[in-house]
Amino acid sequence: MPVELVSRFPVDDVQLSALHARAFGGDVEQVTPWAERLGRYALTWVGAFDAGRLVGFVQVCWDGGAHAFLLDTAVDPDWQHRGVGTELVQAAVGDAAAAGCEWLHVDFETDLGPFYLERCGFRPTAAGLLQLNRSAAGPES
Repeated sequence: MPVELVSRFPVDDVQLSALHARAFGGDVEQVTPWAERLGRYALTWVGAFDAGRLVGFVQVCWDGGAHAFLLDTAVDPDWQHRGVGTELVQAAVGDAAAAGCEWLHVDFETDLGPFYLERCGFRPTAAGLLQLNRSAAGPES
């Protein structure tokens, strides 16, 4: 059964927080102010819906110019490995290109390399990462 992809859909914070928690193993009771953050910082966001139920999500933030950044690619575990994530990323790529962005960046965990590099068409690059708030991640990170 195909999903319906919707760019810049009206965000329900509870629904999106629950999806994010299911996809990443977080607390399903924790509600994040997604609508406010997306409205303020995102170029676009895309939801994947099955009969009105949010089953996937991705957002794109940007610098207001040539560079955009793919964030929070999340697919409900019941919908993973069905191509939903790839469809979400492709839709986000199209939205970023339509906005005039020249580059779309993504950071990912090593195990997600095949998804982003092979299925979504990203190429590997050298990048750097600086942890700004060590207390949030704990002393071992």
